[in-house]
Amino acid sequence: MGRLVLIRHGESQWNLENRFTGWVDIHLTEKGKFEARNAGKLLSHLKFDQAFTSMLIRAQETLQIALEEAGQIDTPVTKHEALNERKYGDLQGMNKAECALQYGEEQTLIWRRSYDIPPPNGESLKDTAARTLPYFEKEILPLLKQDKTIIVSAHGNSLRSIIMDLDKLTKEEVVALNVPNGVPIIYDVNTEGEVTAKRIIMDKHDMEHLDRKDAEHGHPNTPNK
Repeated sequence: MGRLVLIRHGESQWNLENRFTGWVDIHLTEKGKFEARNAGKLLSHLKFDQAFTSMLIRAQETLQIALEEAGQIDTPVTKHEALNERKYGDLQGMNKAECALQYGEEQTLIWRRSYDIPPPNGESLKDTAARTLPYFEKEILPLLKQDKTIIVSAHGNSLRSIIMDLDKLTKEEVVALNVPNGVPIIYDVNTEGEVTAKRIIMDKHDMEHLDRKDAEHGHPNTPNK
Protein backbone atom coordinates (compact mmCIF):
# COMPACT_ATOMS: atom_id res chain seq x y z
CA MET A 1 0.00 0.00 0.00
CA GLY A 2 1.37 3.39 -0.98
CA ARG A 3 1.07 6.34 1.34
CA LEU A 4 0.78 10.00 0.38
CA VAL A 5 1.29 12.84 2.86
CA LEU A 6 0.16 16.30 1.75
CA ILE A 7 1.19 19.40 3.71
CA ARG A 8 0.36 22.99 2.96
CA HIS A 9 3.29 25.21 3.89
CA GLY A 10 3.33 26.91 7.29
CA GLU A 11 2.22 30.51 7.67
CA SER A 12 4.23 32.91 5.50
CA GLN A 13 4.84 36.59 6.15
CA TRP A 14 2.26 37.52 3.53
CA ASN A 15 -0.26 35.08 5.00
CA LEU A 16 0.19 37.04 8.21
CA GLU A 17 -0.27 40.33 6.37
CA ASN A 18 -3.32 38.98 4.48
CA ARG A 19 -1.73 39.55 1.07
CA PHE A 20 -2.15 37.63 -2.18
CA THR A 21 1.15 35.77 -2.48
CA GLY A 22 0.98 33.54 -5.56
CA TRP A 23 4.42 33.04 -7.08
CA VAL A 24 6.14 35.74 -5.00
CA ASP A 25 8.85 34.10 -2.87
CA ILE A 26 8.04 34.85 0.76
CA HIS A 27 9.58 33.18 3.82
CA LEU A 28 7.80 31.55 6.75
CA THR A 29 6.97 33.42 9.92
CA GLU A 30 8.01 32.01 13.31
CA LYS A 31 4.50 30.59 13.58
CA GLY A 32 4.96 28.97 10.17
CA LYS A 33 8.21 27.36 11.31
CA PHE A 34 6.45 26.08 14.41
CA GLU A 35 3.70 24.57 12.25
CA ALA A 36 6.34 22.84 10.12
CA ARG A 37 8.12 21.46 13.19
CA ASN A 38 4.86 20.20 14.61
CA ALA A 39 4.05 18.43 11.32
CA GLY A 40 7.47 16.79 11.40
CA LYS A 41 6.90 15.54 14.94
CA LEU A 42 3.54 14.07 13.98
CA LEU A 43 5.10 12.31 10.98
CA SER A 44 8.24 11.02 12.68
CA HIS A 45 6.97 7.41 12.73
CA LEU A 46 6.69 7.26 8.93
CA LYS A 47 9.61 6.42 6.63
CA PHE A 48 9.56 8.53 3.48
CA ASP A 49 10.92 7.24 0.19
CA GLN A 50 10.65 10.53 -1.73
CA ALA A 51 9.67 14.15 -1.12
CA PHE A 52 8.23 16.66 -3.57
CA THR A 53 7.85 20.41 -3.25
CA SER A 54 7.38 23.54 -5.31
CA MET A 55 9.93 26.09 -6.46
CA LEU A 56 8.78 28.53 -3.76
CA ILE A 57 10.74 29.03 -0.55
CA ARG A 58 7.83 28.79 1.89
CA ALA A 59 7.01 25.25 0.77
CA GLN A 60 10.68 24.29 0.66
CA GLU A 61 11.30 25.64 4.18
CA THR A 62 8.27 23.75 5.47
CA LEU A 63 9.52 20.50 3.95
CA GLN A 64 13.06 20.94 5.23
CA ILE A 65 11.94 21.74 8.78
CA ALA A 66 9.43 18.87 8.83
CA LEU A 67 12.00 16.37 7.55
CA GLU A 68 14.57 17.58 10.08
CA GLU A 69 12.07 17.20 12.90
CA ALA A 70 11.14 13.72 11.64
CA GLY A 71 14.82 12.72 11.50
CA GLN A 72 14.66 12.16 7.73
CA ILE A 73 16.68 15.00 6.26
CA ASP A 74 18.31 12.56 3.82
CA THR A 75 14.99 11.93 2.03
CA PRO A 76 15.43 12.65 -1.72
CA VAL A 77 13.66 15.89 -2.68
CA THR A 78 12.29 16.87 -6.10
CA LYS A 79 11.29 20.51 -6.74
CA HIS A 80 8.99 21.52 -9.58
CA GLU A 81 6.98 24.62 -10.50
CA ALA A 82 3.98 22.45 -11.36
CA LEU A 83 3.40 22.33 -7.59
CA ASN A 84 3.63 26.11 -7.22
CA GLU A 85 0.78 28.13 -5.80
CA ARG A 86 -1.83 29.58 -8.09
CA LYS A 87 -0.63 32.76 -9.84
CA TYR A 88 -2.61 35.75 -8.63
CA GLY A 89 -1.34 38.03 -11.39
CA ASP A 90 -2.04 41.71 -10.78
CA LEU A 91 -3.29 40.93 -7.27
CA GLN A 92 0.04 39.57 -6.03
CA GLY A 93 1.31 41.61 -3.12
CA MET A 94 -2.05 43.34 -2.60
CA ASN A 95 -3.74 43.18 0.77
CA LYS A 96 -7.04 41.32 0.39
CA ALA A 97 -9.00 44.04 2.17
CA GLU A 98 -7.45 46.68 -0.11
CA CYS A 99 -8.34 44.54 -3.11
CA ALA A 100 -11.97 44.47 -1.97
CA LEU A 101 -11.97 48.25 -1.69
CA GLN A 102 -10.44 48.70 -5.15
CA TYR A 103 -12.36 46.05 -7.11
CA GLY A 104 -15.36 45.44 -4.85
CA GLU A 105 -16.01 42.62 -2.40
CA GLU A 106 -18.09 40.61 -4.87
CA GLN A 107 -15.45 40.67 -7.62
CA THR A 108 -12.65 39.89 -5.15
CA LEU A 109 -14.61 36.90 -3.82
CA ILE A 110 -15.20 35.66 -7.38
CA TRP A 111 -11.45 35.77 -8.09
CA ARG A 112 -10.63 34.05 -4.81
CA ARG A 113 -13.27 31.33 -4.78
CA SER A 114 -14.49 30.63 -8.31
CA TYR A 115 -13.19 27.53 -10.08
CA ASP A 116 -12.52 28.91 -13.54
CA ILE A 117 -12.39 32.74 -13.37
CA PRO A 118 -8.80 34.02 -13.06
CA PRO A 119 -7.75 37.42 -11.70
CA PRO A 120 -6.13 39.81 -14.22
CA ASN A 121 -2.95 38.17 -15.63
CA GLY A 122 -3.32 35.31 -13.18
CA GLU A 123 -4.60 31.73 -12.92
CA SER A 124 -7.88 30.21 -11.84
CA LEU A 125 -8.01 27.02 -9.79
CA LYS A 126 -8.83 25.24 -13.04
CA ASP A 127 -5.61 26.61 -14.59
CA THR A 128 -3.63 25.51 -11.54
CA ALA A 129 -5.05 22.00 -11.75
CA ALA A 130 -4.15 21.86 -15.45
CA ARG A 131 -0.44 21.94 -14.55
CA THR A 132 -0.51 20.28 -11.12
CA LEU A 133 -2.51 17.14 -11.93
CA PRO A 134 -0.52 15.97 -14.99
CA TYR A 135 2.66 16.27 -12.91
CA PHE A 136 1.08 14.37 -10.03
CA GLU A 137 -0.14 11.62 -12.32
CA LYS A 138 3.19 11.27 -14.11
CA GLU A 139 5.70 11.67 -11.28
CA ILE A 140 3.99 10.93 -7.95
CA LEU A 141 1.13 8.49 -8.53
CA PRO A 142 3.38 5.80 -10.10
CA LEU A 143 5.49 5.77 -6.91
CA LEU A 144 2.39 5.33 -4.79
CA LYS A 145 1.37 2.39 -6.96
CA GLN A 146 4.77 0.89 -6.11
CA ASP A 147 3.95 1.03 -2.37
CA LYS A 148 6.19 4.04 -1.72
CA THR A 149 5.59 6.59 1.03
CA ILE A 150 5.65 10.10 -0.42
CA ILE A 151 5.47 13.54 1.18
CA VAL A 152 4.40 16.62 -0.79
CA SER A 153 4.88 20.11 0.65
CA ALA A 154 3.05 22.62 -1.49
CA HIS A 155 0.33 25.29 -1.46
CA GLY A 156 -3.36 25.78 -0.83
CA ASN A 157 -4.45 25.72 -4.46
CA SER A 158 -1.99 23.18 -5.88
CA LEU A 159 -2.99 20.83 -3.05
CA ARG A 160 -6.69 21.55 -3.58
CA SER A 161 -6.20 20.42 -7.17
CA ILE A 162 -4.74 17.11 -6.01
CA ILE A 163 -7.34 16.64 -3.29
CA MET A 164 -10.12 17.37 -5.78
CA ASP A 165 -8.87 14.47 -7.90
CA LEU A 166 -8.26 12.05 -5.02
CA ASP A 167 -11.54 12.81 -3.23
CA LYS A 168 -13.58 13.08 -6.46
CA LEU A 169 -14.86 16.52 -5.47
CA THR A 170 -17.12 18.65 -7.61
CA LYS A 171 -16.18 22.20 -8.64
CA GLU A 172 -18.54 23.52 -5.99
CA GLU A 173 -17.02 21.33 -3.30
CA VAL A 174 -13.40 22.14 -4.10
CA VAL A 175 -13.84 25.92 -4.10
CA ALA A 176 -15.24 25.63 -0.55
CA LEU A 177 -12.34 23.43 0.58
CA ASN A 178 -9.87 24.94 3.03
CA VAL A 179 -6.43 23.34 3.39
CA PRO A 180 -4.98 24.44 6.74
CA ASN A 181 -1.34 25.45 7.12
CA GLY A 182 0.99 22.75 8.40
CA VAL A 183 -1.62 20.02 8.95
CA PRO A 184 -0.69 16.63 7.40
CA ILE A 185 -3.31 14.94 5.24
CA ILE A 186 -2.54 11.25 4.72
CA TYR A 187 -3.90 9.02 1.96
CA ASP A 188 -3.44 5.29 1.52
CA VAL A 189 -3.30 4.37 -2.17
CA ASN A 190 -3.41 0.86 -3.60
CA THR A 191 -1.52 -0.54 -6.59
CA GLU A 192 -4.36 0.54 -8.89
CA GLY A 193 -3.96 4.15 -7.77
CA GLU A 194 -7.21 4.11 -5.80
CA VAL A 195 -7.59 5.81 -2.43
CA THR A 196 -8.45 3.30 0.30
CA ALA A 197 -8.20 5.60 3.33
CA LYS A 198 -7.78 9.27 4.24
CA ARG A 199 -6.83 10.85 7.55
CA ILE A 200 -6.20 14.41 8.69
CA ILE A 201 -3.55 14.42 11.41
CA MET A 202 -4.30 17.22 13.86
CA ASP A 203 -2.42 15.90 16.90
CA LYS A 204 -0.41 13.00 18.28
CA HIS A 205 -3.56 11.04 19.11
CA ASP A 206 -4.50 10.92 15.41
CA MET A 207 -1.00 9.66 14.60
CA GLU A 208 -1.09 7.06 17.39
CA HIS A 209 -4.38 5.77 15.97
CA LEU A 210 -2.75 5.49 12.53
CA ASP A 211 0.22 3.64 14.05
CA ARG A 212 -2.12 1.14 15.70
CA LYS A 213 -3.93 0.53 12.42
CA ASP A 214 -0.59 0.03 10.65
CA ALA A 215 0.53 -2.47 13.27
CA GLU A 216 -2.74 -4.40 12.92
CA HIS A 217 -2.44 -4.56 9.14
CA GLY A 218 1.34 -4.84 8.85
CA HIS A 219 1.80 -1.66 6.83
CA PRO A 220 5.31 -1.87 5.28
CA ASN A 221 6.12 1.84 5.43
CA THR A 222 6.06 2.35 9.18
CA PRO A 223 9.42 1.61 10.86
CA ASN A 224 9.64 -0.44 14.03
CA LYS A 225 9.59 1.62 17.21
